[in-house]
Amino acid sequence: MHTIWKGSISFGLVNIPIKLHAATENNDIKLRQLHKECHSPISYQKVCPICDKEVKTEEIVKAYEYTKNKFVVLDDEELEKLKKENEDKAVQIIDFVKLEEIDPIYFERSYFMAPDANGGKAYALLRKALKESGKIGVAKIIIRSKEQLAVVRVYKDSLLMETIHFPDEVRNVGDVPNIPDEDTVVKKELDTALLLVDQLTTVFDPDKYTDEYRTALMELIEEKKSGNATVATQEKQPISPSNTTDLMAALQASLDKTKKKKPAPRKRAAAKMKA
Repeated sequence: MHTIWKGSISFGLVNIPIKLHAATENNDIKLRQLHKECHSPISYQKVCPICDKEVKTEEIVKAYEYTKNKFVVLDDEELEKLKKENEDKAVQIIDFVKLEEIDPIYFERSYFMAPDANGGKAYALLRKALKESGKIGVAKIIIRSKEQLAVVRVYKDSLLMETIHFPDEVRNVGDVPNIPDEDTVVKKELDTALLLVDQLTTVFDPDKYTDEYRTALMELIEEKKSGNATVATQEKQPISPSNTTDLMAALQASLDKTKKKKPAPRKRAAAKMKA
């Protein structure tokens, strides 16, 4: 399993060297865009609209747009320094809370935590403490140059870290338009709805839920492959030396032909010019 972050996390005076591994993956089927005429993949270039030219990676800088078309430019050295200054502060469990106190809207992404070298004992200690207390740890950590709020909890036999949104990243529900008044619900309708909920209530089994669209799309792709309904990208043919020679010969012949058609100067006009 690929390591995406390596460092340590601590609670109190206990320091645990760890590695993070992505706990989930996106299994969406990725479709490429091709030119309909020749089936070549479409490429995208970074182009400056003012200079009207392609911009190389080393020519790009980061900036914050504080108002329309007004920017504060930040160079890589400044950002790297800021990152280093905050890295040491971002790996400590600062609170222990109950999981049910955190609304699911805050949860973002899950990571398996594995102990690094000599971290097994401290890892097992934190896992046991969380199990016995029924609590989860709230921590801050920097991942990919971004400070993240996170929770650490037990998942089966491992520790799992889940990044969560900061409060200012969760939008105000009061801004959602057209939310109906709860008082409009009729009791008879509510009783029927509760009966339906009761009939559909079961124990959560994640294995019973599948991505039906992805399955159908993959079946369609396999069907087209089996029926040989495929296309291939055409390679761009370079101009061969023979083609170049032929082109030069054609250009030279055109010049020679033009010279032959050019009218000679009239003798009478030439004589008048000598006089």
